[in-house]
Order: sequence, then C-alpha cells, then structure tokens
Amino acid sequence: MRTTPMSCGHLLFDLDGVLVDSLPLIERNWRTWAAERRLDADLVFAGSHGRRDIDVVRLVAPHLDAEAEARAIAEREERDFAGLRPIPGAAALLGAVPPGRWAVVTSAPRAVATGRLGAVSLPTPDCLVAAEDIAAGKPDPEGYLKAAGVLGADPAGCVVFEDARAGMEAARAAGMRCVGVGAEAIAAPDGILAAAVEDLSRVRVTVLSGGLRITVAD
Repeated sequence: MRTTPMSCGHLLFDLDGVLVDSLPLIERNWRTWAAERRLDADLVFAGSHGRRDIDVVRLVAPHLDAEAEARAIAEREERDFAGLRPIPGAAALLGAVPPGRWAVVTSAPRAVATGRLGAVSLPTPDCLVAAEDIAAGKPDPEGYLKAAGVLGADPAGCVVFEDARAGMEAARAAGMRCVGVGAEAIAAPDGILAAAVEDLSRVRVTVLSGGLRITVAD
C-alpha cells in the first residue's frame, strides 16, 4: 500500500459521496423527477453527479423553468433522508480536524446539506458553502474559492476531497490539490488528483503548529 503525505492549511469536503453515502437516495429522487417530467431517467441521473439541481435541469431539460424545478426538487430532498449512511472514516476524520480548519462545499441546497449531515450524525462546519451561496456551480471553482475566503485560507494550501469529476475540475481550477474518493475518482486520469481512495477510512490527519498534515493510503 502506497502512502501519500501532504502538508496543508485547510481541508474542504464535498458532501454527497465524500462525507455522506447518499447515492441511492439521490438516484431515486432524480429518477422520480425524470419520470414525472417524461424525461430519460438514465440521461438525467448521468448528468446529475456533482452538479447543483438548477444546473442539472438546465442541462437535461432546457425547456423547463429551471428555478421552479430546482425549488420543487429541493422541497422533496428536504423531507427525504431515508437510507443515508456516513462514508466510512468520515466521523473520525472530521473529529480530528480543529474547527475553522475545514469546510463543506456542496452542490446541495443548505437545508438539504445540513439535514443530511444531521441524519448521519456528522457535524455541520462553521463554513458551509451551499448551492444558493454561489452564482456558478461545479466545475466552476467559485464555491471552493469562496470557502477559502471565508476561512482566510490560501487556495494553494487547501486540500479538497471530491468524488465527482465536476468537483475535481472545480478544485483544480481553484488551484487546490484534490484527493478523490470513490470509484469515479479511482478511475480518473493521471494528473487530476493528488491521491485517490475508496473512502475516508484511508485518510489520517495530524494537527501541526502551523497547519495540518494528512496521510492518504491509496
């Protein structure tokens, strides 16, 4: 097993697929919405990974009112937390990072994000950048750069944890190193990621006087 040590100042986490195992829930909701709108469910779900609801609607159904559809989708997501689980290692990793040294940057609306974190007993960070906090969703780097600004962090000193290609590209565009989590990350082309892991149980963090050191076993 190869280990990759990295020194950094702050850790930025995507939510779904990185901290919370929510893929079955997300797929169920998107397929339900696609059926109601008479859209190709496979196409809709394939376009949803890592993107905000409003951006998915714009991508797969440009003839619909994206803002209205996104509100309806969010209302459903705010009530449905069935089957959610924490990603292995998430609780231990977050528990080892001091407050103010980490943030969540998610394509989910804030109410959905905090609901999902609470449903799996993970903490909500002081800095959470959600879908409604930005003008451009992933792969645009706006969300990650906004989190760095709130934390007072140098983007080059941030390490991002992402599971979706759109998020990996956002981290790269923000000038941040990225650790990929899950199958899509493990299959990502060389050069995009600093490391890739199945889940967060393979990540360890040590608090230093001036920052953090993470060790990734991939």
